[in-house]
Amino acid sequence: MRSEMQKLITLINRNIKLYFKDKITFFVSLLTPLILVVLFLTFLKGVYADSITAFLPEGMQISKKAIEAFCGGWLFSSIVSVSCVTVAFCSNIMIIDKLNKSFQDLSITSVKKSTLLLSYFISNFLTTFLICFIVLIVSFVYLACVGFFLTFLDVIMLLISTLCMCLFGSIFASFVGLFISSQGAHSAVSALISSMYGFISGAYMPISQFGTGIRTFLSFLPSTYGTVLFKQYYMNGVLNHIFTTEHIPGEIIEQIRLSFDGKLTVFNTSIPTWALFMVVIGTSLLLLGFYILFSHLKKRKSHSNRK
Repeated sequence: MRSEMQKLITLINRNIKLYFKDKITFFVSLLTPLILVVLFLTFLKGVYADSITAFLPEGMQISKKAIEAFCGGWLFSSIVSVSCVTVAFCSNIMIIDKLNKSFQDLSITSVKKSTLLLSYFISNFLTTFLICFIVLIVSFVYLACVGFFLTFLDVIMLLISTLCMCLFGSIFASFVGLFISSQGAHSAVSALISSMYGFISGAYMPISQFGTGIRTFLSFLPSTYGTVLFKQYYMNGVLNHIFTTEHIPGEIIEQIRLSFDGKLTVFNTSIPTWALFMVVIGTSLLLLGFYILFSHLKKRKSHSNRK
């Protein structure tokens, strides 16, 4: 048991070092967050600011500091939520090992197949969380410069949300990685995740801006619930400030919250925060069960082929 644990730790260290050693893979994993930053700096920031002021009756104003904080919080809620999944796919060393045949070499050593697969999952989770944690810190620094309205509870809950979404992203990436065995499939899946995930999770534009049919479809995806978690905790502080200090009516605050996905409604029912967490965690556990099941089935199939 102790020997197997040492092998697991060694493999985890190996996988993490391989990821950070490959500069191209590291850059690609940050490509989607970088695109979001560029979009924000070019025109999204102005669009968000105009959208907020559009809710205000004539004569009412919101301070520039509050608007800057709101827009910055919305940006980073999108970046962190997307990174939890896109980084997990790009840092999946199992796929890289499959492509360069290292996976087969490791499979015929004394290391158990379960230990090998577990090492891929743990290292994927650790690298994904490390990068997302750095992005989280950068968001706090940015908000401290333009307007910091997050409470201590908001910060803690953002950290917990990051942990939950990194867990989901890592399990999802590990599960999909079981079925990828060619460079073409890897490129196709990476391109699809990088381009589509930002849209289906409401990172590029609020889900409330989509049509009814698309909103209903997105309400069945766990990515939606994870993104709303980040938006809630990034937006709560500044919206409370606007309500209590700048005396903007509560109904306007509620309209802004709904329009920018600070609250999720499914079939006209508001989803509480604890339910958002339960969907993300429950989906992660379900995917983990499938990951273990299909890993076992592929192992049995491999043994049958050898016979």
